[in-house]
Amino acid sequence: MRLPLIAPKDLTAEQRPLYDAMRKGIASNFNAFKVEREDGALMGPWNPWLHEPSIGKAIWDLTLAMTANASLPDNVRQVAILVVGARFDAAYEIYAHIAVAEKEGMSPERLATLVADLKPADLARDESVAYDVAYALVRGGTLPEPLYSLSVKTFGQHGANELIYLVGLYSLVSTTLNGFNVPVPERE
Repeated sequence: MRLPLIAPKDLTAEQRPLYDAMRKGIASNFNAFKVEREDGALMGPWNPWLHEPSIGKAIWDLTLAMTANASLPDNVRQVAILVVGARFDAAYEIYAHIAVAEKEGMSPERLATLVADLKPADLARDESVAYDVAYALVRGGTLPEPLYSLSVKTFGQHGANELIYLVGLYSLVSTTLNGFNVPVPERE
């Protein structure tokens, strides 16, 4: 870990409002995995965001918008997020979204295949499209037209847009986690 965790008592006046907003949002949206130390210091991507509160707030606002206004089914979102995490080999992202996917009933076999950066054979049609879109985007270059069109046909224009933004957001989260070497907490 390249940035120390910030205990709540050590927060600056600029960090405090972001910390409070993140804790509130985390409690309602990100509660399937460990996000804070016993003293309340935030872990995962939230800690680096606190170190740069003006940037962190912008990323947090995007995270909230992507969570609060989600129209894609949760299973589709988790498939896409795990594709991104696997591609970036982002340990905390994989840890966190395995926990979310397990809570939603995703099978251990599917999870193992996704985090191995492979496509599970048992994906539903919409999950398969999400997998293919995420897989193509995280490898760089323009999303191929047939895949883009299939995404719009499957999810509608708004859903296809959301999927692309979701892959972008979690690519940013993965880069943050890897850049600052954010560790994975012990599983309970």
